[in-house]
Amino acid sequence: MYNAISIDVEDWFHICGLTYAPKINPSEWRVHQNIERILKILDETSTKATFFVLGSVAENIPDLVPEIASAGHEIASHGYSHKLVSNLTPAEFRDEIRKTHDILTKQAKVQPIGFRAPQWSLSPSKTPWGFEILIEEGYLYDSSINPLPFIGDKEKRRKPWELEINGRKIWEIPPMVTKSLLFNLPTGGGWGFRFFPLSIIENTVEKLNQGNSPAVIYIHPRELDPEGPRLKLPLLKGFVSYGSRKDSSQLIRHLLNKYRFIPVADMVKSWIYA
Repeated sequence: MYNAISIDVEDWFHICGLTYAPKINPSEWRVHQNIERILKILDETSTKATFFVLGSVAENIPDLVPEIASAGHEIASHGYSHKLVSNLTPAEFRDEIRKTHDILTKQAKVQPIGFRAPQWSLSPSKTPWGFEILIEEGYLYDSSINPLPFIGDKEKRRKPWELEINGRKIWEIPPMVTKSLLFNLPTGGGWGFRFFPLSIIENTVEKLNQGNSPAVIYIHPRELDPEGPRLKLPLLKGFVSYGSRKDSSQLIRHLLNKYRFIPVADMVKSWIYA
Protein backbone atom coordinates (compact mmCIF):
# COMPACT_ATOMS: atom_id res chain seq x y z
CA MET A 1 0.00 0.00 0.00
CA TYR A 2 1.36 3.40 -0.97
CA ASN A 3 1.03 6.60 1.05
CA ALA A 4 1.79 10.23 0.21
CA ILE A 5 4.05 12.83 1.79
CA SER A 6 3.15 16.42 0.89
CA ILE A 7 4.82 19.75 1.61
CA ASP A 8 3.04 23.11 1.71
CA VAL A 9 5.68 25.42 0.27
CA GLU A 10 5.20 28.61 2.28
CA ASP A 11 7.35 30.56 4.72
CA TRP A 12 7.17 31.18 8.46
CA PHE A 13 5.11 34.37 8.07
CA HIS A 14 2.40 32.86 5.85
CA ILE A 15 -0.27 32.68 8.55
CA CYS A 16 -3.96 32.85 7.64
CA GLY A 17 -6.48 35.10 9.35
CA LEU A 18 -4.17 37.99 10.27
CA THR A 19 -5.61 41.47 10.56
CA TYR A 20 -2.45 42.93 9.02
CA ALA A 21 -0.01 42.07 6.25
CA PRO A 22 3.44 41.26 7.72
CA LYS A 23 6.26 43.28 6.17
CA ILE A 24 9.16 40.84 5.91
CA ASN A 25 12.51 41.70 4.38
CA PRO A 26 13.58 39.18 1.69
CA SER A 27 16.71 38.51 3.75
CA GLU A 28 14.44 37.06 6.46
CA TRP A 29 12.85 34.46 4.19
CA ARG A 30 13.81 30.91 5.22
CA VAL A 31 11.68 28.73 2.94
CA HIS A 32 14.44 27.92 0.45
CA GLN A 33 16.94 26.64 2.99
CA ASN A 34 14.23 24.60 4.72
CA ILE A 35 13.02 23.09 1.44
CA GLU A 36 16.60 22.04 0.75
CA ARG A 37 16.62 20.20 4.09
CA ILE A 38 13.42 18.41 3.08
CA LEU A 39 14.84 17.54 -0.33
CA LYS A 40 17.88 16.02 1.34
CA ILE A 41 15.73 13.78 3.53
CA LEU A 42 13.63 12.71 0.55
CA ASP A 43 16.78 11.89 -1.41
CA GLU A 44 18.27 9.91 1.49
CA THR A 45 15.09 7.82 1.75
CA SER A 46 14.56 7.49 -2.04
CA THR A 47 11.13 9.12 -1.70
CA LYS A 48 9.17 11.22 -4.18
CA ALA A 49 6.77 13.78 -2.72
CA THR A 50 4.12 16.33 -3.66
CA PHE A 51 4.97 20.01 -3.14
CA PHE A 52 1.97 22.36 -2.93
CA VAL A 53 3.67 25.62 -3.90
CA LEU A 54 2.47 29.15 -3.24
CA GLY A 55 2.64 31.13 -6.47
CA SER A 56 4.01 34.17 -4.65
CA VAL A 57 6.89 32.10 -3.22
CA ALA A 58 7.71 30.61 -6.63
CA GLU A 59 7.60 34.06 -8.19
CA ASN A 60 9.96 35.56 -5.59
CA ILE A 61 12.37 32.59 -5.54
CA PRO A 62 12.45 31.47 -9.20
CA ASP A 63 15.13 28.81 -8.59
CA LEU A 64 13.04 26.92 -6.02
CA VAL A 65 10.46 25.11 -8.18
CA PRO A 66 13.02 24.02 -10.81
CA GLU A 67 15.16 22.59 -8.00
CA ILE A 68 12.21 20.60 -6.61
CA ALA A 69 10.99 19.44 -10.03
CA SER A 70 14.47 18.40 -11.19
CA ALA A 71 14.60 15.98 -8.25
CA GLY A 72 11.52 14.21 -9.62
CA HIS A 73 8.90 15.54 -7.22
CA GLU A 74 5.36 16.62 -8.09
CA ILE A 75 4.64 20.35 -8.28
CA ALA A 76 1.07 21.20 -7.25
CA SER A 77 -0.71 24.48 -6.48
CA HIS A 78 -1.24 26.11 -3.09
CA GLY A 79 -2.77 29.24 -4.60
CA TYR A 80 -0.96 32.53 -4.96
CA SER A 81 -1.45 34.81 -1.97
CA HIS A 82 -2.17 32.37 0.89
CA LYS A 83 -5.53 34.03 1.44
CA LEU A 84 -8.42 31.86 2.59
CA VAL A 85 -10.55 30.76 -0.35
CA SER A 86 -13.61 31.77 1.68
CA ASN A 87 -12.29 35.35 1.69
CA LEU A 88 -11.98 35.45 -2.11
CA THR A 89 -14.65 35.99 -4.74
CA PRO A 90 -14.96 33.33 -7.46
CA ALA A 91 -13.27 35.72 -9.89
CA GLU A 92 -10.39 36.36 -7.47
CA PHE A 93 -9.97 32.64 -6.84
CA ARG A 94 -9.86 31.86 -10.55
CA ASP A 95 -7.30 34.63 -11.03
CA GLU A 96 -5.12 33.13 -8.27
CA ILE A 97 -5.43 29.64 -9.78
CA ARG A 98 -4.48 30.85 -13.27
CA LYS A 99 -1.64 33.08 -12.05
CA THR A 100 -0.10 30.29 -9.99
CA HIS A 101 -0.64 27.77 -12.79
CA ASP A 102 1.27 29.96 -15.23
CA ILE A 103 4.19 30.48 -12.84
CA LEU A 104 4.49 26.81 -11.87
CA THR A 105 4.08 25.54 -15.44
CA LYS A 106 6.78 27.87 -16.71
CA GLN A 107 9.20 26.94 -13.93
CA ALA A 108 8.51 23.19 -13.64
CA LYS A 109 7.84 22.54 -17.35
CA VAL A 110 4.71 20.59 -16.38
CA GLN A 111 1.18 21.67 -15.52
CA PRO A 112 -0.01 21.20 -11.92
CA ILE A 113 -3.02 18.90 -11.56
CA GLY A 114 -3.45 19.13 -7.78
CA PHE A 115 -4.51 21.92 -5.42
CA ARG A 116 -4.54 22.50 -1.67
CA ALA A 117 -6.23 25.55 -0.16
CA PRO A 118 -4.56 27.56 2.60
CA GLN A 119 -5.86 26.46 6.00
CA TRP A 120 -8.24 23.90 4.44
CA SER A 121 -10.52 26.75 3.32
CA LEU A 122 -12.23 25.05 0.38
CA SER A 123 -15.59 23.51 1.25
CA PRO A 124 -18.42 21.86 -0.76
CA SER A 125 -20.98 23.62 1.45
CA LYS A 126 -19.40 27.09 1.67
CA THR A 127 -17.38 27.44 -1.53
CA PRO A 128 -18.71 24.86 -4.04
CA TRP A 129 -17.74 27.23 -6.86
CA GLY A 130 -14.09 26.66 -5.93
CA PHE A 131 -14.28 23.02 -7.00
CA GLU A 132 -16.09 23.99 -10.21
CA ILE A 133 -13.26 26.39 -11.04
CA LEU A 134 -10.61 23.76 -10.32
CA ILE A 135 -12.36 21.29 -12.64
CA GLU A 136 -12.75 23.93 -15.35
CA GLU A 137 -9.05 24.82 -15.07
CA GLY A 138 -8.00 21.20 -15.59
CA TYR A 139 -7.25 20.04 -12.05
CA LEU A 140 -7.70 16.32 -11.34
CA TYR A 141 -7.60 16.39 -7.55
CA ASP A 142 -7.96 18.61 -4.51
CA SER A 143 -6.53 18.10 -1.02
CA SER A 144 -8.33 20.79 0.96
CA ILE A 145 -11.03 19.03 3.00
CA ASN A 146 -9.55 18.19 6.38
CA PRO A 147 -11.90 15.96 8.44
CA LEU A 148 -11.27 17.90 11.66
CA PRO A 149 -13.50 19.96 13.95
CA PHE A 150 -13.12 23.76 13.99
CA ILE A 151 -10.71 23.93 11.05
CA GLY A 152 -12.12 21.76 8.33
CA ASP A 153 -15.19 19.53 8.03
CA LYS A 154 -15.39 16.85 10.71
CA GLU A 155 -18.24 15.09 8.88
CA LYS A 156 -16.19 14.38 5.76
CA ARG A 157 -14.47 11.11 4.93
CA ARG A 158 -11.01 10.09 6.07
CA LYS A 159 -10.30 8.26 2.80
CA PRO A 160 -9.99 9.60 -0.78
CA TRP A 161 -13.21 9.88 -2.74
CA GLU A 162 -14.62 11.37 -5.94
CA LEU A 163 -16.37 14.61 -5.08
CA GLU A 164 -19.24 15.48 -7.42
CA ILE A 165 -20.17 19.12 -8.00
CA ASN A 166 -23.01 19.84 -10.44
CA GLY A 167 -22.45 16.60 -12.30
CA ARG A 168 -18.66 16.96 -12.56
CA LYS A 169 -16.14 15.09 -10.46
CA ILE A 170 -12.78 15.74 -8.89
CA TRP A 171 -10.80 13.47 -6.58
CA GLU A 172 -10.63 14.66 -2.97
CA ILE A 173 -7.53 13.58 -1.02
CA PRO A 174 -7.92 14.31 2.73
CA PRO A 175 -4.91 14.54 5.03
CA MET A 176 -4.44 11.83 7.63
CA VAL A 177 -6.32 12.17 10.92
CA THR A 178 -6.77 9.72 13.78
CA LYS A 179 -10.26 8.72 14.83
CA SER A 180 -10.98 9.03 18.57
CA LEU A 181 -14.05 8.73 20.79
CA LEU A 182 -14.70 12.48 20.73
CA PHE A 183 -13.38 13.72 17.38
CA ASN A 184 -10.66 13.22 14.80
CA LEU A 185 -7.13 14.13 15.90
CA PRO A 186 -4.69 16.09 13.65
CA THR A 187 -1.94 13.47 13.55
CA GLY A 188 -1.17 13.85 9.83
CA GLY A 189 0.60 17.20 9.96
CA GLY A 190 1.08 20.56 11.61
CA TRP A 191 1.35 20.83 15.37
CA GLY A 192 -0.36 17.48 15.90
CA PHE A 193 2.29 15.67 13.88
CA ARG A 194 4.88 16.67 16.49
CA PHE A 195 2.58 16.56 19.53
CA PHE A 196 1.06 13.08 19.40
CA PRO A 197 3.13 9.94 20.15
CA LEU A 198 4.77 8.11 17.26
CA SER A 199 2.79 4.98 18.18
CA ILE A 200 -0.52 6.76 17.41
CA ILE A 201 0.78 8.04 14.07
CA GLU A 202 2.09 4.62 13.05
CA ASN A 203 -1.10 2.87 14.16
CA THR A 204 -3.17 5.29 12.07
CA VAL A 205 -1.03 4.76 8.97
CA GLU A 206 -1.32 0.99 9.36
CA LYS A 207 -5.09 1.01 9.95
CA LEU A 208 -5.64 3.16 6.86
CA ASN A 209 -3.43 0.86 4.80
CA GLN A 210 -5.23 -2.23 6.11
CA GLY A 211 -8.44 -0.60 4.86
CA ASN A 212 -6.82 -0.16 1.43
CA SER A 213 -6.45 3.60 1.87
CA PRO A 214 -3.32 5.78 1.73
CA ALA A 215 -2.15 7.92 4.62
CA VAL A 216 -1.48 11.48 3.47
CA ILE A 217 1.10 13.30 5.60
CA TYR A 218 1.64 17.05 5.25
CA ILE A 219 4.43 19.26 6.55
CA HIS A 220 5.50 22.89 6.35
CA PRO A 221 9.13 23.94 5.83
CA ARG A 222 9.09 25.86 9.11
CA GLU A 223 8.53 22.59 11.00
CA LEU A 224 12.15 21.64 10.27
CA ASP A 225 13.32 25.02 11.55
CA PRO A 226 12.27 25.13 15.23
CA GLU A 227 14.53 28.04 16.11
CA GLY A 228 13.33 30.14 13.18
CA PRO A 229 11.44 33.42 13.61
CA ARG A 230 7.74 33.52 14.46
CA LEU A 231 5.10 36.18 14.25
CA LYS A 232 3.71 37.47 17.55
CA LEU A 233 0.30 35.83 17.76
CA PRO A 234 -2.25 35.09 20.49
CA LEU A 235 -1.22 32.00 22.47
CA LEU A 236 -3.67 29.49 20.92
CA LYS A 237 -3.27 30.78 17.37
CA GLY A 238 0.49 30.78 17.78
CA PHE A 239 0.51 27.15 18.88
CA VAL A 240 -1.83 26.02 16.09
CA SER A 241 0.23 27.92 13.50
CA TYR A 242 3.69 26.97 14.71
CA GLY A 243 3.39 24.18 17.29
CA SER A 244 6.18 23.38 19.70
CA ARG A 245 9.80 24.26 18.98
CA LYS A 246 10.54 20.72 17.93
CA ASP A 247 12.29 19.64 14.73
CA SER A 248 10.15 17.13 12.83
CA SER A 249 12.95 15.94 10.52
CA GLN A 250 13.71 12.75 12.49
CA LEU A 251 10.03 11.79 12.61
CA ILE A 252 9.71 12.36 8.87
CA ARG A 253 12.83 10.33 8.16
CA HIS A 254 11.55 7.47 10.34
CA LEU A 255 8.17 7.29 8.57
CA LEU A 256 9.73 7.50 5.10
CA ASN A 257 12.02 4.61 5.95
CA LYS A 258 9.22 2.47 7.40
CA TYR A 259 6.41 3.02 4.87
CA ARG A 260 6.15 3.51 1.10
CA PHE A 261 5.32 6.97 -0.25
CA ILE A 262 4.61 8.26 -3.76
CA PRO A 263 3.36 11.63 -5.10
CA VAL A 264 -0.38 12.25 -4.82
CA ALA A 265 -0.61 12.67 -8.61
CA ASP A 266 0.69 9.14 -9.16
CA MET A 267 -2.01 7.71 -6.88
CA VAL A 268 -4.80 9.70 -8.50
CA LYS A 269 -3.71 8.83 -12.03
CA SER A 270 -3.62 5.12 -11.10
CA TRP A 271 -7.27 5.37 -10.00
CA ILE A 272 -8.40 7.41 -13.01
CA TYR A 273 -6.68 5.27 -15.61
CA ALA A 274 -7.10 1.89 -13.91
